[in-house]
Formats: sequence, C-alpha cells, structure tokens
Amino acid sequence: MKKLDRFVLKSFIGPLILTFFIVLIILILQFLWMYVDELAGKGLEFKILAELLFQFSLSFVPMALPLAILLASLMTFGNMGEYSELTALKSSGIPLKRIMRSLIILVGIISVISFFFSNNVLPYSNKKARTLLYDIRRKRPDINLQAGTFNNDIDGFSIKITSKDPVTNRLDRLYIYDHRDNKGNVSVTFAVTGYMRITQDETAMSMILYNGYSYNEMPEKTDALQEKKYPFRKDYFREQTILVSLSGFDLERTEIDLFKSHSAMKNIAQLTHDIDSLNRRYNSRVESYYDEFNMNNLYTGRRRIITLYRHVREDSTRNKNAGPLIAGELFNTLPDIDKKAALIRAINVVKDASNFLTSKNESLHSEVRYIKGYEVNWNKKFTLSFACLVFFFIGAPLGAIIRKGGLGTPAVISVLFFVIWYVISLSGEKLVEEDLISTFAGMWASSYILLPIGLFLVYKASNDSVMMNVETYTAFLKKTKDYLYRIIITGTKRRPRVTTQNFFNDGTN
Repeated sequence: MKKLDRFVLKSFIGPLILTFFIVLIILILQFLWMYVDELAGKGLEFKILAELLFQFSLSFVPMALPLAILLASLMTFGNMGEYSELTALKSSGIPLKRIMRSLIILVGIISVISFFFSNNVLPYSNKKARTLLYDIRRKRPDINLQAGTFNNDIDGFSIKITSKDPVTNRLDRLYIYDHRDNKGNVSVTFAVTGYMRITQDETAMSMILYNGYSYNEMPEKTDALQEKKYPFRKDYFREQTILVSLSGFDLERTEIDLFKSHSAMKNIAQLTHDIDSLNRRYNSRVESYYDEFNMNNLYTGRRRIITLYRHVREDSTRNKNAGPLIAGELFNTLPDIDKKAALIRAINVVKDASNFLTSKNESLHSEVRYIKGYEVNWNKKFTLSFACLVFFFIGAPLGAIIRKGGLGTPAVISVLFFVIWYVISLSGEKLVEEDLISTFAGMWASSYILLPIGLFLVYKASNDSVMMNVETYTAFLKKTKDYLYRIIITGTKRRPRVTTQNFFNDGTN
C-alpha cells in the first residue's frame, strides 16, 4: 500500500467511526422517542432495557452506515480541500479518481459486509427485538391512577379516585370494586383517603384505606321468575388494608420464533422461497375465482334469463328453417310483463357479478400487498448496501468542491441528501406495496436517481469545478440581469460593439 492510500484511509476511517456512532445514537434516540409511552412506567430492569436497545441498535446498522459514509467522506475531502492538501496532490499530477481509489475499495468492502449483516445477522436481531418489545407491551404497568377514571390494571379490581397529591401520593375519595369472585359488583369499598405501597419483599401491594365503608351484597335463593333483590351489609372502618399479589406484573419472555413468519425476520433464501410459494398460491386463487365466476355468475345468470325464452326456443326447434336467434328480436317477442321480468333478472345478474368481482378483487389486492412486502424486504437488503457506494460518490466529490471541513457544513449537506434519499425510498416502497409500480423501479429509484448525481459531481470535482463558489453565481446573475435589461429596454439581445467612431461620437452629425 502506498503512502497516499495510507494517508487517505487514515483521514477517512476516524471520521467514519465517529459519525457512525453519532448516527446510531440519533436513531436509537428516535426509537426511544417513538416508544417512550410504552416503556415508561413498566418498572423494567436495566439489563432488559439494555438488551432491547442493543437489539434495536443492530437493526439500525444498515441504515446508519450510508449516512455515516456520506458524512465521513464530506468531512475527509472537505478537510483536505480546506488545508490545500487536495491542491498539492493535484499539482503533483495525481487526479482525484486516483485519490479516491483506496476509499472506493474500502466502501465496496463495507457494502459487502453490510449486505451479509442484513442477510444473516439482521433477521435474528429483528426477531429478538420484536419479541422483547412484544413482551414489554404485555407487561403489566405500574399502577398509575388518574383522577376521574377507572383503573383496571389490577386483576379483579376496578379503582377510581377523585384526586391525587403528587407530593405525598395521597389518594382522595377512593371507590374500589372487587371482582375477584367473578360475581359482578357485589363488593364495593369507599374510603375518604388512602395510600398504595409495595411491600418490602416486593411480592404484593397494600392498599391502606382510611375512614370509609364496605358494601357487600348478600344474595338469597329466590324463584328464578321473580326479580332478584339482594340486601347488602354496610361496615364502617377507620383503617383497612387490602393486599394484592404482584405476580402478574412480572415480565414474561416469549419464544423467539413468535415473529419468525414476518418478512423482516428472513434472509434472502427464505424470502425467495416464500415469494415463489406466495405467487403460486396467488395464481391458483385467481384461477379458482375465475372458474367460480364463470360457474356461479355467468352460467347460472344466463340460465335465469333464458328461461323466459323457452317458448321461442321450442318454436325455433320445430321450425328448422328458422335463422339464428338474436337477443333483441327475442326480447321483442316477449309480453310486457316478461320483458320487465327479464330486465329485473338481468340487472340482478349484473349486480351479483359486480359484488362478486369487488369482493374477490379486495381479497386479491390484500394478497398482492402481502407479496409485495416480501419483495420489498428482499430488495432492501441490496439497496441499503448499495447506498453506501452511492453516498460515497456524492460525499467525496462534494467535499472536494466545497472545501469545508469540520462537522457543521458537511452535516447540513449530509442530512439534506439523506432526507432526499429517504423520501424517494419511502415513496417508492409505498408505491410498490400499492402495486402501482414494479418492485425494481420503486426500490431502486433512489439509487438510479442519486448515483448519476454522484458521478456528475465526481466529474465536476475532477475538473476543478467552481460550482460551489459564490462569486460564480453572482457573476452569472449579473450577466442575466444585463441580458434582461438589454431585451426589455433596448430591444436587442447583443451588447453594442464599442468602436473608435461611436466612442468619440457625441451624437451630432
């Protein structure tokens, strides 16, 4: 390896590692922001939360790598341009393509690693992450009583409070309905104040109630035909404690194969097999719907209508010299009452056929969307890997053109291009799922739109383009202004030629 390659690689690897972890942390924070309501108040252990974040961070790696490469390449070549290192290399006769060669090889290797990571590691991490998130969602939350609403988080109890002191956690005017016997609201407790505390062994929760009444219905055996009227017993208490077991509040782990049938949990080989199976099932279902339509709608409906022309068919059978039967002529031979019946039957046949086609079309459309979901995940393993190369060909020449290092300007430009790439990718994915465009066109749209832009930037950077120079655009705007002025004021498109004669001419003969 030559000194130039070592120098360029050393300048690139440091920003790449830094930006990768920055982007990964941002994506993790976005995940926490989306699921903060589901994670808060669960009483999760640190190792459970760490495991969840680790598994989801693995799923963000294919997304973080392209953005990190874009940002790192902008920073690397921006720094080299800002400190005139690129100028020195170009003046030595080294073209920009030669300077980028070692990084192209490195980014290509990263793209291959990203693909194998998406194909082999990502399905397993997705299963682990989704299963753990599912278990956390099912975990019973800590009791969070809201004033004025019933809380049913505790099995067998419905609790309502009027107010809650945020400092002392004192509860005012509690209504507790006991359903543990599955007999309805036969036991109701009212308390003026109360507290809820976890026991020292953390196995139960105690509800300490003060100054209240307990109402217990006392059912009696009566005739089933008579209206049941239950007397109740009212007991006053100064202090009462109700213990509730917390065994149902523990996190229960589910088997990892719970979401194995989802397309995001499969590799290329599994997706290919499933797509083939789903397409065969879809084609078979289309054929069965076609046969069912012909049998139940066309054939049966035709017979329903033709029964009205039985007398015409019998006459035509007796008269062998009669010509072919025409529908319009047959209809005119019917009495008025039969004409009306024929029209009603024909309309009903058309309605039945329309309803059949509508229902089956909705069913087939849902199945097509399901198949497209598999095709999207199949292509996504390639597009995310290829995006690493696309973003490098954008970032490297753009950094050489703007000649601004650091993290400020490259970060702004990187976010702009990443947003463009993400919007195009997401739009293409939605169009594919709705079966409006082909899978290849939708999933690869961002690549074949941004890659030519990157190659154009490489060409401009190799030729020392001044496309990012403000003075260039200022001069262009000035020329445009002068051109428009000549057209509007003087009526000519060309600048007047300055000669010795007209220069000294004062306008007189």
